[in-house]
Amino acid sequence: MKGAKGKAETTRADASLKRKGPGTQRAGKKVAKKEKAVKDPNKPKRPASAFFIFMEDFRVQYKQKHPNNKSVAAVGKAGGDKWKSMSEAEKAPFAAKAEKRKDEYNKKMQAYNKRSAEGTNAADDEESDKSKSEVNDEDDEDGDESGEEDEDDD
Repeated sequence: MKGAKGKAETTRADASLKRKGPGTQRAGKKVAKKEKAVKDPNKPKRPASAFFIFMEDFRVQYKQKHPNNKSVAAVGKAGGDKWKSMSEAEKAPFAAKAEKRKDEYNKKMQAYNKRSAEGTNAADDEESDKSKSEVNDEDDEDGDESGEEDEDDD
């Protein structure tokens, strides 16, 4: 077999690929992986842009016109093309809705930041109240026992 690599050459090439060390890393590639920060489930979601608000309506219309279409990509492509062809006047209602949602988001974020700056979390307060009531319920249950339940001595 002319031109074929021998077994020794192949194993050397494979071994060089498997080597890990400071000299084998590419320039600009980060060595350590950063752990993702845990997302706060109470944090408000960012508002949709004018295009995504347009797409909410467009998807419904497109599904009515093309009920047999199952392709998400086709809907997105058609929506993108339509958005590009629209004038600024046609986009204005969607931009107004987006601005309204953005204002609501900013208000929610201010309230969220205020709560987080105070350091008290409403969920923690509710949990501690719940714990107290559960403890009180358990105390009440212990006091109600008079031995009537365990009369299986017969």
